[in-house]
Amino acid sequence: MKVSLNWLKQYLDINLSPEELSEILTGIGLEVEGMEQVETIKGGLEGVVVGKVLECGQHPNADRLSLTKVDIGNGGAPLQIICGAPNVAAGQAVMVATAGTTLYPINSEEPLVLKKGKIRGELSEGMICSEDELGIGEDHSGIVVLPDDVPIGTPAREYFKIETDVVYEIGLTPNRSDATNHIGVAKDVAAYLKVNHGHSGEARMPSVDDFQPDNNSLPVEVVVEDTEACPRYAGVTIKGLTVGESPDWLRNRLLSIGLRPINNMVDITNFILHELGQPLHAFDLRQVTGNKIVVKALPKGTKFTTLDEVERELTGEDLMICNGKEDGMCIGGVYGGINSGVKDDTTDIFLESAHFNPKWIRRTSMGHNLRTDAAKVFEKGSDPNIAVYALKRAAMLMKELGGGEIASEVVDIYPDPVKPAEVQVKYGHIDRLIGIAIPRGEVHSILEALEMEVLSDGEEALTVAVPTNKSDVTREADVIEEILRIYGYNKVPIPEQVKTGINIAPKPDPDELRNTIGDYLAANGFHEMMALSLSESSYYKDMYKSVGEEELVYIHNTSNVQLDIMRPDMLFSGLNAVVHNQNRQQVDLKLFEFGRTYRHGEQGIDEQRHLSLFMAGERYPESWLDNRKGEADYYSLKAIVSNVLARLGLNGYQETAINDETFAFGMQYHRGQQVLVQFGKVSPRLCKQMDIRSSVYYADFKWDTLLKAVRKHKIEYQELSKFFTVRRDLALVIDNSVKFSDIVAIARKVGKKLIQDINLFDVYENEEQLGKGKKSYAVSFIFGDPTKTLMDKEVDKVVNKLIEAYESELGASIRR
Repeated sequence: MKVSLNWLKQYLDINLSPEELSEILTGIGLEVEGMEQVETIKGGLEGVVVGKVLECGQHPNADRLSLTKVDIGNGGAPLQIICGAPNVAAGQAVMVATAGTTLYPINSEEPLVLKKGKIRGELSEGMICSEDELGIGEDHSGIVVLPDDVPIGTPAREYFKIETDVVYEIGLTPNRSDATNHIGVAKDVAAYLKVNHGHSGEARMPSVDDFQPDNNSLPVEVVVEDTEACPRYAGVTIKGLTVGESPDWLRNRLLSIGLRPINNMVDITNFILHELGQPLHAFDLRQVTGNKIVVKALPKGTKFTTLDEVERELTGEDLMICNGKEDGMCIGGVYGGINSGVKDDTTDIFLESAHFNPKWIRRTSMGHNLRTDAAKVFEKGSDPNIAVYALKRAAMLMKELGGGEIASEVVDIYPDPVKPAEVQVKYGHIDRLIGIAIPRGEVHSILEALEMEVLSDGEEALTVAVPTNKSDVTREADVIEEILRIYGYNKVPIPEQVKTGINIAPKPDPDELRNTIGDYLAANGFHEMMALSLSESSYYKDMYKSVGEEELVYIHNTSNVQLDIMRPDMLFSGLNAVVHNQNRQQVDLKLFEFGRTYRHGEQGIDEQRHLSLFMAGERYPESWLDNRKGEADYYSLKAIVSNVLARLGLNGYQETAINDETFAFGMQYHRGQQVLVQFGKVSPRLCKQMDIRSSVYYADFKWDTLLKAVRKHKIEYQELSKFFTVRRDLALVIDNSVKFSDIVAIARKVGKKLIQDINLFDVYENEEQLGKGKKSYAVSFIFGDPTKTLMDKEVDKVVNKLIEAYESELGASIRR
């Protein structure tokens, strides 16, 4: 955001150097990222003077060029200048750029440095300038012709009343909705000066006391169909206006902050935006059919051509300003239509001043990629209670600069007025958060300077009313931050001592475990991702009902209103990452993230740590050396999950199949009610709704639970056996419903300490040979005894018991 020093001085009596003001702005939380001395016309037109064309004849070697003699009033010989403009003539008063002058033409990115030189064999000692070449307009069709009574030799700087200004580039944070305009900044500076330097502490607000409708000859009816999207809509009609060039003072204000003047009507709306932080829109009354304004969302798919001549398709959630026929004229709070704005022949206008819901504006602005100044103000949260004041201010300026008369009463649709937020602030919390005890009287002075009314005051706390222009100041901590800004960050002393304590790392060290697992995953082709801890509530309202709305932790996010909750799970963070990568031709994905989730619980907000894994696409990378193929699947994810638990030394958990809204099929490892991890194939319905074009496999480790389990786990060391092991294989024909975990459980029970390892090495399915609903598992068993070499009869005895158990408990038959 750009802030002009000359502009600020309209509202503040200050005698500060640019450097002193820069220090104050940074000190009150408006960080100055850059400071520049500027001219209202770039370069200040140094070397450009008023000249008089004494002679004008045909160039001897070029039909379209004129050879002129120009007196520039310096007492010397007239300059010979070659000119290509079709409108140059003897006797004219013109703007002459002499040799050595640097100009900054509007239609060129490069500066123009003038030198004496020959053009088609004739000497040219300067240039007679057009609007474009001077940087005062875009007209390049001919030279600027001045009135005859302008004194010869008058510097262009003096003629155009060029101002020197200092402009600050402010790094405005999303929470500073009150500082999006010059008066907002002036009020902040005034408050700081009042508290710290005895200033009067008042920023002068332009008076609108003289506002008075001249008649009610052109009333416009306003209907707001959606008061949630548009809580306030005000407007007034002005007729008999003359659209023309703005006066120098208005042009200079806009030029100082990098805005190009257009005409007096449009310039006034831009001026009010940067003066008061209230976006306005002026409609040509000829386009307001039936003298009626309807504020509503038009059906999805409706075509609308905006001011930049681009035809856009509306989403059904774009708030539109429509005429009596309900034809769209403007995307409310974002961008005007191609036909409804002020034109050179406009005489009657309807002037709009509204307050729009930040969520609606953000959604539309981002959806159509229209990042306008007005949209940015509404997204941060405009002040609804300044809308009519700004409307009157603009109407009075339009009447003053464009003639005409105010031809209606002010229409103001404001069914549910926004009241100042009431916040209780404890004195003890002020001292604790700031780090210094501020006297109560000074706290009251700061609040008064900030226009925060103290509603009640007690021994331990006070209650303040927060002005509606500070839409982000809603909590005690926000008010304390406001107090600190004006008190002065630099006044909080830095401790002379640094105190520390001896920290004993817990065992096992959580960071070490995290790094161990992260290293393992990275070594197996996974990439670590870091998603936002924010999410969209619409996921959990419209797509995914496994998290109740009462569990969602809502936040006030003015920079992106769609991300309005703290994420309650890790699922959508990963799915968004998958979509993002797939849209950029990265389809083979292995991602992991250590992160936190947030839900409302019985004891307040429940914050939990998680490790999430996501797999999609091919399991193995393409390589001439490794010809393994195959997409990632449930079993490839299961192998990683099992290995993670093994690296943590965790075993002895139960397995339960899951099939819910998250997983098409999956597994849960748990110890009783204590869930360690859930994993499986993400529901195809969710993938389709997220526009994911492949299967996604997802694992969610409850990291806090794992850490507790690891702390209880004791590492046991076992000597390597000196004796041989024995292998036996069984081919079991079983029902499809039997799981491998059932086979393992029986083997552990029967074989006890003699069976060291169990492995499924083949699965065979053939309905003709095995029967309907049957499958064959080929399972290997490794037998061993650390104290002796096992004999065949000992191994056979256990194998026979296994066969009996499988036949009786699982209904298995043995393929021999």
